[in-house]
Amino acid sequence: MGFKEWIIPQDKIFFNILEQQADLVLKAAQLFKKMVNNPENYAENMKEMRRLEHEGDEIVHKMIHRLHKSFITPIDQEDLADLTSLYDDVLDYIDSVANRIFMFEVKKPDEIIKEFAGIIEKQVIEVNEALKYVRKMKQEEIENRSKQVHSLENVADDLHDKAIIRLFKEKDPIKIIIMKEIYDFLENITDKCEDVCLVIQDIVLKNA
Repeated sequence: MGFKEWIIPQDKIFFNILEQQADLVLKAAQLFKKMVNNPENYAENMKEMRRLEHEGDEIVHKMIHRLHKSFITPIDQEDLADLTSLYDDVLDYIDSVANRIFMFEVKKPDEIIKEFAGIIEKQVIEVNEALKYVRKMKQEEIENRSKQVHSLENVADDLHDKAIIRLFKEKDPIKIIIMKEIYDFLENITDKCEDVCLVIQDIVLKNA
C-alpha cells in the first residue's frame, strides 16, 4: 500500500467488508431456517453452515487487517471493529445452535424452533438494510430498521417465555435440559441482532 492509499480513507473497502459480512450472516440465517423446516438433509447442510462460520471468521480477520493498515477510516476504527465482531457473534450463535440440534439428535425440530428461525431471518434482513444505510449515514432509515429489529426481539422474548412454560410441563429431565439450552441460544441470537442495531445507531449519531 502506497502513502496515498495509507493516508486517504478507503471508504469503499470498509463498507464492502461490512456488506460482505451481512450477506454471509443472511445466508446462515436462511440456511438455518431451511435446516429446521426440512431436516432430512440436516447433516449435509451442517457442513455448509460450518463453512459459512469459517468464512465469517475470515471476514473479521480481513477487517482487522485493513484497520491495522489504515491511518484514517471513514468511521472510528474501534466502532468498525466492534460492529464486525458483534455481527460475527450472530453468525457464531446461529452455527452453534444448529450444531447443538445436530449433536443432541433433535430429529424433528418443533414449531418453536421453526418460529425462532423465521424471526431470526427477518431480523437479519432488517439489520442488513440498516448496514447499507451506514455508508450514507441515513439516520432515519437506520432508526426505522432498528425499530423493526427491536419489535421482532420482543416477539422472540414472548416466544421464549411460552416455550419455557410448555417445556417445564415435560416429564423427561434430559429433554428439558436439551431444549432449554436450544431455546436460550435462539433467544440470545435475537438479542445479538438488536445489539448490532444499537451499535449501528451509535455510529450514525457520532458521525451525523
